Amino acid sequence: MATVTFDNASRVYAGQERPAVDNLNLDIADGEFLVLVGPSGCGKSTSLRMLAGLEEIDAGRILIGERDVTDVPPKDRDIAMVFQNYALYPHMTVADNMGFALKIAGTPKAEIRKRVEEAADILDLREYLDRKPKALSGGQRQRVAMGRAIVRSPQVFLMDEPLSNLDAKLRVSTRTQIASLQRRLGVTTVYVTHDQTEAMTMGDRVAVLNAGVLQQVDTPRRMYDHPDNVFVAGFIGSPAMNLVEQPLTEGGVQFGGALIPLDRSTLSDTEEKAVTVGVRPEDLELVDGEGLAVEVDVVEELGADAYVYGRLAGSDANAKPVIARVDGRRPPAKGETVHFRPKQGHIHLFDVKSGLRLGD
Repeated sequence: MATVTFDNASRVYAGQERPAVDNLNLDIADGEFLVLVGPSGCGKSTSLRMLAGLEEIDAGRILIGERDVTDVPPKDRDIAMVFQNYALYPHMTVADNMGFALKIAGTPKAEIRKRVEEAADILDLREYLDRKPKALSGGQRQRVAMGRAIVRSPQVFLMDEPLSNLDAKLRVSTRTQIASLQRRLGVTTVYVTHDQTEAMTMGDRVAVLNAGVLQQVDTPRRMYDHPDNVFVAGFIGSPAMNLVEQPLTEGGVQFGGALIPLDRSTLSDTEEKAVTVGVRPEDLELVDGEGLAVEVDVVEELGADAYVYGRLAGSDANAKPVIARVDGRRPPAKGETVHFRPKQGHIHLFDVKSGLRLGD
């Protein structure tokens, strides 16, 4: 087992002005499950490939444990990678696929068989060891790819969107299996996904990247409750946080027809006359007359709950939607104009220009 450290690590592709990964500083603890998440092109897979040795590092360094592996070939880094497309050899059995790296390394046959069977028991693959990959389902093939990583007993597991080829139901069950397996094995794991729900449910900590820059790294709960900036606030959470620019007054912030009182010390970091107010959909409540006027476009009924998707009254059809979770038994009607007010103590304030969080 080992720690992983990105020390001002950068990657700039030829012909590109902006780095794909820009001065990444990240410390991953021994045995931690860290998830790298962000939109397409944010640099998360590049960061993983830099750690694996599959991408050059143009500045900074990467350490595994106390060892600087910046210039160490991938085969000597003591890592195991699980890819999106499984990368199994179709002509080999499951057992041969899982033990192939050990065979190449010259491990005795008896030892290979022992370690393959141990991994197969962990992954519930014992009965499939003599089958070829074509005879397996997508979820079983992914477990074989996991088994191939496990038998090597590496210091670090690297996983690059391993669930993206599975259907929705199988993704949910498989991510639970991967998370519980990692905790049982205690191997330091770096996991890449674009799915923020996957990130929040699997990771001990989550690192959010955007345009190659690390935005925040924190526990899922802390990141949900205390996003550091507008990007993280809008990216983490499903449905996304509502972000509305509202004027400041002497008494606080004006939220439609309602005044939300604020401690002035909260606003000491901004000189703007407005702030970006963030409110989670579950923290907006229906009120009579005093609040943010929203014209309802769509009501998504989910039984006990319903999600209302609307836009600020009087805005055009292309305006950013406002989303609120309401009682599923008494949702407003499509086309109706309703008023929402944030629950006390459940608003987030961000600077309009910098996008950074204001206050604690």
